[in-house]
Amino acid sequence: MPRKTRPDQKPEKRGRSAYSETRTPRPKPKIDFTVDALDFKNTNLLRQFVTEQGRILPRKYTGLPAHYQRRLNRAIKRARQMLLMK
Repeated sequence: MPRKTRPDQKPEKRGRSAYSETRTPRPKPKIDFTVDALDFKNTNLLRQFVTEQGRILPRKYTGLPAHYQRRLNRAIKRARQMLLMK
């Protein structure tokens, strides 16, 4: 059986390409602290990036750049090791 083709009709787009045209860009995060504030001794700041169960929030939720997120993870883990945080 031959395949039906119609050159006058465009095929529907599949996948995310149709979605990406209507999507608004992610807003840039506004970092209200300096890099020096990311220290393991600053537990008040570090607790904002940890859940009640003690899990570190991912970049998707924190909105931090990758460089800051890595420093944040390092500071939280050091604070836990020094028993400043749970």
